[in-house]
Amino acid sequence: MFRALIVLALTALLSGCGYNTIQQKDEAVTAAWSQVLNVYKRRADLVPNLVATVKGYASHEQQVLTQVTEARAKVGSINVDANNPESLKQFEQAQGELRGAIGRLLVVSENYPQLKADQGFLSLQTQLEGTENRITVERQRYIGAVQDYNTYIRQFPTNLTAKLFGYSTKPNFAVENPAEIQEAPKVDFGQPAPAAPASTPPAATQPAPAQG
Repeated sequence: MFRALIVLALTALLSGCGYNTIQQKDEAVTAAWSQVLNVYKRRADLVPNLVATVKGYASHEQQVLTQVTEARAKVGSINVDANNPESLKQFEQAQGELRGAIGRLLVVSENYPQLKADQGFLSLQTQLEGTENRITVERQRYIGAVQDYNTYIRQFPTNLTAKLFGYSTKPNFAVENPAEIQEAPKVDFGQPAPAAPASTPPAATQPAPAQG
């Protein structure tokens, strides 16, 4: 009986000092980060199909193709720790490099009318555009969740509870040019695809369409 009373007293004490709310907000940050990783992974998963499709029509654009492949591999090699500012910074830089490489790859398509008319390529562009928009949304949600968490554990008396149990503020997304990193790679659907020259045969190997 005495032990039960102690447990109840501790429960009431921890609830009153914000411990439970810290748990809730910490879990919210973790869930938001998982969503960020999820959409970044979707972008990385689209890259091999995108590269294969472009390569089918623009095989001699080897430098651009290699840059995209290397940037994608770099992203996959990073084990990001969202609680570590340096790790988060490296993750952001790698994602920025991949985004830039994808943008250059899409620019290549402007020089290849047949590529621009390829249904697989158009499908990848659509998926990529949706993914970039989703990345922006999930990043914003993560930024909001971290801001909410950090604000809460810095307030008195919650700051005392957070310090007692070892909770500290979390690093957030920080970039040199926020507008640039949130800008999706250029995807232009406004120009109709020109007809392919009759004298130019299609590529011998057609890449498989991307899986959604």
